[in-house]
Amino acid sequence: MGHPRKALRTTAVGAVSATLIAGTALGLTPAAQAAPNPVRFVDITGDGGTVLKANVVTPANADSSRTYPLIVLPTSWSLPQVEYLAQAQKLADSGYVVVSYNVRGFWQSGGEIEVAGPPDVADASKVIDWALANTPANKRQVGMAGMSYGAGISLLAAAHDKRIKAVASLSGWADLIDSIYSGRTQHFQAGALLDGAGTITGHPSAELQQVFKDFFSSNLSAEPALIAWGKKRSPQTYIDQINANGAAIMLANGWGDTIFPPNQSVKFYEELTGPKRLEYRPGDHATAEVTGLFGLPNDVWTDTERWFDHYLKGEDNGIDREQPVQLKSRSTGGYEGYPDWKSVAATRKKISLAGTTTIHANVDSGADGGVIFLSSILDQLAQLPPMASIPLLPRRWAAVWQSARYASAQQVRGTTKLHTTVTGTKESGTLVAYLYDVGPLGLGKLVSHAPYTFHGQTPGKPFGVDLELFSTAYDVPAGHRLALVVDTVDPLYIEHNPSGAQLTFSSPEHDPSYVSVPLRE
Repeated sequence: MGHPRKALRTTAVGAVSATLIAGTALGLTPAAQAAPNPVRFVDITGDGGTVLKANVVTPANADSSRTYPLIVLPTSWSLPQVEYLAQAQKLADSGYVVVSYNVRGFWQSGGEIEVAGPPDVADASKVIDWALANTPANKRQVGMAGMSYGAGISLLAAAHDKRIKAVASLSGWADLIDSIYSGRTQHFQAGALLDGAGTITGHPSAELQQVFKDFFSSNLSAEPALIAWGKKRSPQTYIDQINANGAAIMLANGWGDTIFPPNQSVKFYEELTGPKRLEYRPGDHATAEVTGLFGLPNDVWTDTERWFDHYLKGEDNGIDREQPVQLKSRSTGGYEGYPDWKSVAATRKKISLAGTTTIHANVDSGADGGVIFLSSILDQLAQLPPMASIPLLPRRWAAVWQSARYASAQQVRGTTKLHTTVTGTKESGTLVAYLYDVGPLGLGKLVSHAPYTFHGQTPGKPFGVDLELFSTAYDVPAGHRLALVVDTVDPLYIEHNPSGAQLTFSSPEHDPSYVSVPLRE
């Protein structure tokens, strides 16, 4: 069973956390100083008397003669309360009262980090109460929005507070367990980033410290408790309440989000019954919307304001008549609109995974999902995803199957699905599947991937594996081929392969193995 590498965890977390925190603080403070609308820094009493540090931005001409729509913005994980000031100014210019607050347990706010637990949800309602009592906010026009942590809290609050009429969830999560424990595999770098950043900037609760301890130590006896803890903090758990309350929900995420991968938001979106919108763009966690925090033009924040303008103000701006699923391919610059998620992939092509292949575990073959943030940002800005030379991958540690060359471009859209039969020499193991776009010289560009871990299997006995790779939008050029690569080690994840383990992949006649690739017509 794998163990976390503490040196890597400390170095990576420290560097990324410091960059995020310093960049936000330095970048947004000037925006606050140049604010044309009145800004107040206030203390708000949250659930159980916990003091929440907050700021309030009101329209420049606000007075007691009228009320304005209210937007509440909980901060992201580890970021200070000035995070949203640039956007708060823009929203106030458009006639909104905006209250942003540092969630409990971070920076100067009181309490401990609850990870969107019941106290965080109750805090959101307390902030709305305070805003309605202390600002010219309209109780019938309440919205919530946020990035990352603030996005998840906003969705959870919409399940518990009927006053919330609209939500914009930016780089948020719907299912916390499916985000950082998908395929029963710990997302090591994502967990380490959250753990380290929370320790640097906040006060983790004893419960959270134990959760991370169990998570990194691969404590299987604690797995049921970990799953229950995560489900309690997942908007997906409360989908019926969200639907009953009827808030208009906008979801925006990045294709390469290494903290909250896109798949878990799709299921949530499909089950929403009220007004809804789903947007996916190239980039990693929050990178698609981060420029908006500095007041720069940004598509995500533009659509967020349009969403609130329609569902809080009642403006006829056409956003409700647009195709509700909006995607931007990682390979092209334009947006594609679809009526629903199932229409994204109009057809599917199967690549046969014929034959029997055995690989040895415990060694990284050279195929991997990259480095948290860095790899997806390179893909976002320069269309340079993680790469591997497919012909040079050592077959001792990597299984490889390839399609024929495609005569025309293939527009991969949606969720690639792997079906295969595995036989392990140990009762536990981890495999990671990668889909590559392979050029004429054999250089593969990563299209998608996903991890899969099993426990309790009988050594030597075959079992079926069905794995959904992370959803994406990627164009494979004519003359290229697709390759499926499977190995057992990836720096993004904790692997569970005992020393000396081997995995055999087969394709029984009665149950052939394949990878099903979703394609746009």
